[in-house]
Amino acid sequence: MSDPGSDADASFEEIASAETRRDPDLAVIEAGSRTLRTQAGPPRGEDLPVRPEDPEVDRALREVESELAERWPETKLDPSLVRVRALMDVLGEPQRGYPAIHITGTNGKTSTARMIETLLGAFDLRTGRYSSPHVQSITERISLDGSPISPERFVETYRDIKPYVELVDSRDGYRLSFFEVLTGMAYAAFADAPVDVAVVEVGMGGTWDATNVIDGQVAVLMPIALDHTDRLGTTPEQIAVEKSGIIKPDSRVILAQQQIDAAAVVLRRAVEVDATVAREGLEFGVLAREKAVGGQMLTLRGLGGEYPEVFLPLHGEHMAHNAAVALAAVEAFFGVGVDRPAATLDVEVVRTAFAAVTSPGRLEVVRTSPTVVLDAAHNPPGAQAAAAAITESFGFSRLIGVVGTSEGKDARGLLEAFEPVLDEVVITSNASHRAMDPDALAAVAVEVFGEDRVRVEPRLDDALEAAIALAEEEQEYAGGGVLVTGSVITVGEARLLLGRSR
Repeated sequence: MSDPGSDADASFEEIASAETRRDPDLAVIEAGSRTLRTQAGPPRGEDLPVRPEDPEVDRALREVESELAERWPETKLDPSLVRVRALMDVLGEPQRGYPAIHITGTNGKTSTARMIETLLGAFDLRTGRYSSPHVQSITERISLDGSPISPERFVETYRDIKPYVELVDSRDGYRLSFFEVLTGMAYAAFADAPVDVAVVEVGMGGTWDATNVIDGQVAVLMPIALDHTDRLGTTPEQIAVEKSGIIKPDSRVILAQQQIDAAAVVLRRAVEVDATVAREGLEFGVLAREKAVGGQMLTLRGLGGEYPEVFLPLHGEHMAHNAAVALAAVEAFFGVGVDRPAATLDVEVVRTAFAAVTSPGRLEVVRTSPTVVLDAAHNPPGAQAAAAAITESFGFSRLIGVVGTSEGKDARGLLEAFEPVLDEVVITSNASHRAMDPDALAAVAVEVFGEDRVRVEPRLDDALEAAIALAEEEQEYAGGGVLVTGSVITVGEARLLLGRSR
């Protein structure tokens, strides 16, 4: 990738057209970013990888991305583990080489996985984390010791398993999917490292998710709500049936707060396989929380006792609940509350770990003057949690939304959740082929916000510029803010545009 600071005076069109070797949409995004990175205050949050600077490494990574993109997309769910099991078999069952914490649910999976990973690392365990989707780079999906693997290692891992992938492809009527191959790469990379424990986030659902060839000794079920209803079911109860499929015999189950019908399904599954369940609000939970500078101060009840004065540098009540779930999952992994019922983990280590937690794209401040916040909410429950956190944690006098969603999502529900906290909304689109048409999304937004509060800017860079200008109107420069939301893809592209690339 070219230096973002070079050719600053060149026109947008010249920069974009010069990026002939890049994906056209991403070239536009990165070219547009050069007009948005000026006059910004110091950004916060974690750096994420972008394109490799070495042209040869970049070329090799693009080849791998291209080959993966030719396969079934990860949004297509096939109710079968036959292919991925065949891949594990020819790879020598790498997923059997380490214990795992397996995470499912509708919202909060990635943030909770990152907290679990950080806690385990603080106790000197080597971790591997597999999560999806990525925010900026595909390499984010496979992490070792808390950091995404390098592009070189990503390419090497793909090339190592490619002959085995092709062998499985040749045996079946359908080729392995994009997500199945990535899952094989992650499990192989973890075995090769080797890791002490894997933290694995499902892609979609549970029972038939490609990750479910692993036997998690701890199964974590985050709140279950309506999402992917065309594939998983139309009620929380139906979706819970699919998600509870990650619970394995004799495992330990950490159950976040759930709707009653969904919880009943999970508990029945646990009884069937003789798993031990710990429920948020009963066996563990959040005892107290206070706003603090840069986050919140928590008192958590774990499986073995209390953990007071835990600083979490993330905003929102939902993040406090995620922290409680993460703590209980790590306690369960170490046997606290089961093998050691009266013990707690080292409180100082827990405090140090939580203070170091990051969650890019989740109420992440990436710019000041005016403040720009990114949140990857993509369904109504996620939007409701983000809206509540915005109200609690930020004192905006004027807040402008930049919203770009994916086709098939509950756009109306998401917009209705944000309407009370947004003064105006700029409707836009991201570079994905799954992006909802901005005019169609704007039509919904007009019904929710009213015509005078809706603006349409199909290109994300234009949408960000418009929103920043609106936030600065009427001498409200210090109190104005921008919230970018609607999709992980939209948030990832906004991060690039606003300079959170390194």
